[in-house]
Amino acid sequence: MKQSQLFTKTLKSLPKEEISINAQLLIRAGFIDKLMAGVYSFLPLGFFVLKKIENIIREEMKNISAQEILMPALHPKENWQVTKRWDILDVLFKLKSREEKEYALGSTHEEIVVPLTKKFILSWKDLPVFIFQIQDKFRDELRAKSGLLRGREFIMKDLYSFHLDEKDLDDYYKKVSDAYFRIFERCQIAEKTYLTLASGGTFSKYSHEFQTISSAGEDIIFICQNCDLAINKEIKEEIKECPNCGSKNFKEEKSIEVGNIFKLGTKYSQPFGLTVKDKNGKEKPVIMGCYGIGLGRLMGVIVEVWHDEKGIIWPSAVAPFDVHLIQIENTQKVKKTAEKLYKDLQKKGVEVLYDDREDKTAGEKLVDCDLIGIPIRIVVSEKTLKRNCVEIKRREKEKIKLIRIRYLPQFFKIKNQKSKIKNI
Repeated sequence: MKQSQLFTKTLKSLPKEEISINAQLLIRAGFIDKLMAGVYSFLPLGFFVLKKIENIIREEMKNISAQEILMPALHPKENWQVTKRWDILDVLFKLKSREEKEYALGSTHEEIVVPLTKKFILSWKDLPVFIFQIQDKFRDELRAKSGLLRGREFIMKDLYSFHLDEKDLDDYYKKVSDAYFRIFERCQIAEKTYLTLASGGTFSKYSHEFQTISSAGEDIIFICQNCDLAINKEIKEEIKECPNCGSKNFKEEKSIEVGNIFKLGTKYSQPFGLTVKDKNGKEKPVIMGCYGIGLGRLMGVIVEVWHDEKGIIWPSAVAPFDVHLIQIENTQKVKKTAEKLYKDLQKKGVEVLYDDREDKTAGEKLVDCDLIGIPIRIVVSEKTLKRNCVEIKRREKEKIKLIRIRYLPQFFKIKNQKSKIKNI
């Protein structure tokens, strides 16, 4: 994409009302736009990142045999009355139709997914079942703040699993946990992310969160210094030693919840009468698990972890582009060389944002480049062309390399693209 044709522009000043790093940088760099508290538009650069995160999550869900569906965001009141949550869940957005029928905007989907699966889970032979969706959620948060970390409208991946017995749930629960860490590894936040015991368990004593260490975090966790299991502060008083290894040596950290998993048991299957007969003909309620990751929240966490005083530093797997190509001068020679490089790199499968803007100084272009945070910067100038070279630099490093132009397209062989990029 040519930057001169990009729909959005960068901002020089910080958004006054935004205090979180992720909101400040994402708005300044033109990734998102704030409509109102807790509600954001994803602009072209932000949409590219969001889709890459979505694809990573989708791939890992399919790797654990989950099938993708898409459920409605508009829910009938009656479904929520079955579970008695219509009157007690205070984050529900409620509305009435012109016919005076009452509805809710989906804050979660247990009330929809259970009646749905009841139509297809008819026998023990139909279990287990694993289905997920990537869908908008709506929650009437009193404190919609911290940019993408806490919103009133947001996109979430929610996975639901259905099992005949507890062991089968336990086995799949572990598979999902492992898949989550693969997602966080690909997004390059795994080293700062910990499996964390939390309250809210309905079938077991605890639920589990995935907490990423960050000074922007609203949570406090205590990390076992022996085995790395963490405990949320809200339950730490009742846990004096690590349930995993028995250690009493913990380190306190601020963190952001980036995902969660719950063993629901029969909390939602029983009210809807979701049962099957086992091999012996005995009627049994189906046992459930649920597993969530907020896509926008994950994007915000990545920015909170990967940034410096100049701007964002996108990990390669989720960056909007692989390369930010910049022409410094507007001479015919520089423009011709940059245009050719742009086309040659694209032919190699390299995603390129080409800063061809003629109304910006070299300094302005380099500042924007650091703010946007694409992993690799390539600069074409009269100075570099005198040596038949371009400047190439990784966003997180200070060192600049000169590479001969004729070798550059070969540098990005698509089959080895990621490993080649890492070696710059």
